[in-house]
Amino acid sequence: MAEGASFLFGGIHFNRRKFATDFSRFEAKKKEINASNPVEVAEPEPEEEEEGPVVAVSVKKRKRKTEASESGDGISLFKTSKSAKAAKKDKEKPANERAKQKKKLNRQLELDSILRKKHNVHVSGNNIPSPLENFSELSSRFGCEEYLLRNLAELGFEEPTPIQRQAIPVLLSGRECFACAPTGSGKTLAFVVPMLMKLKHASKDGIRAVILCPTRELAAQTTRECKKLAKGNKFYIKLMTKELVRSADFSKDRCDILISTPQRLRMAIRKKKLNLSRVEYLVLDESDKLFELGLLKQIDSVVKACSNPSIVRSLFSATLPDFVEELARTIMHDAVRVIIGRKNTASETIKQKLVYAGSEQGKFLALRQSFTESLNPPVLIFVQSKERAKELYGELLCENIRVGAIHSDMSQAERENAVDDFRAGKTWVLIATDVIARGMDFKGINCVINYDFPDSSAAYIHRIGRCGRAGRSGEAITFYTDEDIPFLRNIANVMASSGCEVPSWIMVLPKKKWRKHRPGRGGSVLAGPKDEVKKKWTKKAKKTKTNIDDEPKDEQE
Repeated sequence: MAEGASFLFGGIHFNRRKFATDFSRFEAKKKEINASNPVEVAEPEPEEEEEGPVVAVSVKKRKRKTEASESGDGISLFKTSKSAKAAKKDKEKPANERAKQKKKLNRQLELDSILRKKHNVHVSGNNIPSPLENFSELSSRFGCEEYLLRNLAELGFEEPTPIQRQAIPVLLSGRECFACAPTGSGKTLAFVVPMLMKLKHASKDGIRAVILCPTRELAAQTTRECKKLAKGNKFYIKLMTKELVRSADFSKDRCDILISTPQRLRMAIRKKKLNLSRVEYLVLDESDKLFELGLLKQIDSVVKACSNPSIVRSLFSATLPDFVEELARTIMHDAVRVIIGRKNTASETIKQKLVYAGSEQGKFLALRQSFTESLNPPVLIFVQSKERAKELYGELLCENIRVGAIHSDMSQAERENAVDDFRAGKTWVLIATDVIARGMDFKGINCVINYDFPDSSAAYIHRIGRCGRAGRSGEAITFYTDEDIPFLRNIANVMASSGCEVPSWIMVLPKKKWRKHRPGRGGSVLAGPKDEVKKKWTKKAKKTKTNIDDEPKDEQE
């Protein structure tokens, strides 16, 4: 073996002459590789040339790698096909669309916030629908039928009120709602319109909507408003009366919307006169009154009877105490809270003032003086009890004033006649207890007089809310005596929150916790001697032939 030969190839003989052609070919390749890739390679000894094929293979492999690296210099190592590029664009497209949709959503939320701020609407909840800008959106957004838009126009509703702007879209979206808005702000329309739109047409499936009201007068008024709005569509709308409770069979009689007081509806449920398992909409109007202890059990039985799992419940009132909100959340799912203006405040269109009368006799003298100076009918006077309503009615009748009275001792027919005469202008002054302080809508009442101090701030708000409705102006006068002074601060706070001027000395009075302020009112409302008063009242009783109805009354009626 030649000197310097590799140990690995010891004993191997390579016939160079026989494979001269092949050897020359590999030798040429080897020189090309060395020229293009100057890598130091040890020159083999002549005797080691027999390992040429082995070295050539390894160099060839290196060459392929080098060429690959050279060809890939500065570009992607993996060639992208047209389909891969299209797939990439498709992935980028949804991302762009999502960004556009998010931008559009944020813009809409900003516009909604501006509109709510403009109309003093405060909301809380998840995914709250956008408020209405006008009634035409009922058609474009929710597919409202032509008859309802026509009825709204005929009834003079040109623009939605703040509560209507927000509550209607919420209910049309299938969300539950509890709302608080000032008196005379159009709450009835806010729950009747979405109800009619969702029910669409009359059906034979039984009662599909229930509206509960605390008094018979308010239930009758709500029934009239429902029928006006449903004109042109044959909905079966019924008011629960004593006769219906006694004799009607709702399994045979068609009824789409039922309006009732809690007690009468509860009696019908007990007698198994009606089935409420298919009710789709339940509305509690003047909900804070309905949730008082006297009516809570009745409300509970009605809510349980409305067992449809997809039912939509809503609560509306001008005052919404915290305890009512807590109770509402126990029966409602994912509800939207809508507050117009400040919670539990009176309408800003009402001019409010306090008048110190000193005593019970002083109140009557102040009333008579105000009538003498400027009687601006129609005037609504609120007193504490039905006995005081009767006394004041008799005295004002002797003053040659066209006066009427309404209280719970009167029959239903007498109560309706008293309200109708007042609406028609036959009587200028109506004396009432809190039986009509809730929800009753009298067009154009100029003045409300709280002859007896209200027993709560909520009662005060609802009483004076009979005037200044639908944007009109009104005046509210509250008489107070020495017995009422400890509770004066509570009323003064309501007045101040609605923008009325309050004497500074009242605002520094200590705020006393109010638990149904009902003083005995020992003094008579009448100014004359007792014998003379008796004669006057007896004479009046003979004239009017007042009959007391023995029928059982609702607890709050």
